Amino acid sequence: HVQLVESGGGSVQAGGSLRLSCAASGNIDDIMCMAWFRQAPGKEREEVAAVDNDGNTNYADSVKGRFTISKDNAKSTVYLQMNSLKPEDTAVYYCAADESWLLLNFHEADFGHWGQGTQVTVS
Repeated sequence: HVQLVESGGGSVQAGGSLRLSCAASGNIDDIMCMAWFRQAPGKEREEVAAVDNDGNTNYADSVKGRFTISKDNAKSTVYLQMNSLKPEDTAVYYCAADESWLLLNFHEADFGHWGQGTQVTVS
């Protein structure tokens, strides 16, 4: 069993920055890919960014150049640095992980482990 715990959400003004963290624990040795998704009110959950065990990354077009995903293997933690935030970035952000390599096409349905989510509000 894999546990994912997100932290770092909050409220920020447009143009500001936040850093989200996702701490993984449990049976994590076989995890190949971790990702961030988000869900805005009234909308479907969408992919944001993903990282594999080698540090390769992939981003949704809407966040390229503004968000950076990174992974600290020693701490089993994935980060999402969010800069130049916009009101449309407002959402609940979820951390996800899976034992499959899902970097190139990371879809919600393919990830087997999820955190509880953390709220990000940009005004």
